Amino acid sequence: MQPPIVIVGGGPAGMMAGLLFARAGLKTVVLEKHADFLRDFRGDTVHPSTLELFRELGLIDGLLARPHDKVEQLTARMAGHEYAVADFRRLPVKSRFIALMPQWEFLDFVADSARAFPAFALRMNAEAVDLISSGGRVTGVRLANDEAIAARLVIAADGRRSVLRGAARLPLEDLGAPMDVLWFRLSKAETPQNATGGIFSASGMLVTIDRGDYWQCALVIAKGSAELVREQGLTAFRDRIARISPALTVAELVDWEQIKLLSVALDRLTRWHAPGLLAIGDAAHAMSPIGGVGINLAIQDAVATANILAGPMLAGTDPDPLLAKVQARRMLPTRAIQGLQRAVQTRILSPALDAPEAIEAPLALRMLDRFAPLRTLPARLIGLGIRREHIRSPAAGTVRSGRD
Repeated sequence: MQPPIVIVGGGPAGMMAGLLFARAGLKTVVLEKHADFLRDFRGDTVHPSTLELFRELGLIDGLLARPHDKVEQLTARMAGHEYAVADFRRLPVKSRFIALMPQWEFLDFVADSARAFPAFALRMNAEAVDLISSGGRVTGVRLANDEAIAARLVIAADGRRSVLRGAARLPLEDLGAPMDVLWFRLSKAETPQNATGGIFSASGMLVTIDRGDYWQCALVIAKGSAELVREQGLTAFRDRIARISPALTVAELVDWEQIKLLSVALDRLTRWHAPGLLAIGDAAHAMSPIGGVGINLAIQDAVATANILAGPMLAGTDPDPLLAKVQARRMLPTRAIQGLQRAVQTRILSPALDAPEAIEAPLALRMLDRFAPLRTLPARLIGLGIRREHIRSPAAGTVRSGRD
């Protein structure tokens, strides 16, 4: 009996890969270091590209039965004017919207779907801290409790601070990020339609994600300036948010514990693999929060991984020679999306962070607002991405009965 595929990290990339490999009939174990998925302010923008994958799997109705809100358009407010940026209603797919779904709901649904296959196992409270190697090949992982788990293949999906990619000394290229983000939530009155968007003002940049009964807010700040913001005091922070958007109920912010720092990173591995090991998702490429594409790019990685590896591994083929094919398949969209994010950082966000007063809207933004058909381009880039994946991995797994 061959050891299982071991996937380290129960985030979007790891859980999706676990579902697809188990669906193919390959014994798969996902290791998640936390006891549950309940962590706030994680990527929860499920884009049309991801929704269409679940449609291909026959799981879309179950996914959309989970709590979510629909975003059909994106806007940006700059220099006192609201500009239309992206319109997903024009996309050539059935899912013409972004589903704003708490990530714990999304991951819980994927885990439930994967449990239908006997080949799938999910271990919570299982923190992988090192790799086990033999003969120049990764052969398993070691947990924090010193337990060793043998693996036919280890997939590192353990996030942007990946322990496993460090243990394997995979080469990392830092592309730079001029900003960090402070996340917090504020209550709101219900509105008839989603009002997700961004606000650029002389007091700063604020993204407000409409979550129905509350706003999930992100204040964009200069890289490394979070401590300075805290030193200025909570009153100054509330006043700053109120100046950017006077309608927000900032009085609810009474403790810094309500405000979480996201240290933004933009980087990628130049080599995603070693014998017996493959990195995907944030472990292979940390994305900026611009466009909310990180979760969806990670899921595309997982689909490509299963498409390339599942069939050959079922046939008993050594996966090592195929690992480079996964990187080759996914490097183009990674480079392209990160390139676009760097352009936005350089041309819009950095000048806005340094500007003593509100900057004027760039020509591109004014054109998007004036000509509705142009909004399809950012909608396609954000919603569908580049080199979109489809489910092509085999479906050999036997579904568990309700009695199992």
